[in-house]
Amino acid sequence: MDRRSFLVSGTVFSALTIRAQTESSKLVVQVSYTGSGIVDESHKVYVVLWDTPDFVKGDASSQPITLKGVNSKSAAVQFDDVQKNPVYISMVYDPTGKWEGTTAPPAGASLGLFQKEPGTPAPIQLEPGKTTKISASFDDSFKMK
Repeated sequence: MDRRSFLVSGTVFSALTIRAQTESSKLVVQVSYTGSGIVDESHKVYVVLWDTPDFVKGDASSQPITLKGVNSKSAAVQFDDVQKNPVYISMVYDPTGKWEGTTAPPAGASLGLFQKEPGTPAPIQLEPGKTTKISASFDDSFKMK
């Protein structure tokens, strides 16, 4: 390989590396709510995407990246164009039928986490430009006070 070919291939490799580092990711969460509440168009299950695990500490400065609601007990939620890595997932069942995710969940809302250890959000590592799929389930064991 001559010097010119080497430089051209190095430039192409650098461009691909930069693109891979800035490419967003997709996350698909298969969520299952096994609690006693009825899930429908009004009483949704919300999957919440976070960029820090500190939301479980009640830190008011922790704000979700986004959230999506589903109207069945088991459904897939897809988050496109995720720019953060790692991310964390929490889940909320809205028993009131009035919560839209702009405030703290209402009293009595069932809460869940994607977790490996109880009470500790597990990081979800994403690959740039790829889709990561996880499954998460929760029930009525933990409720908002």
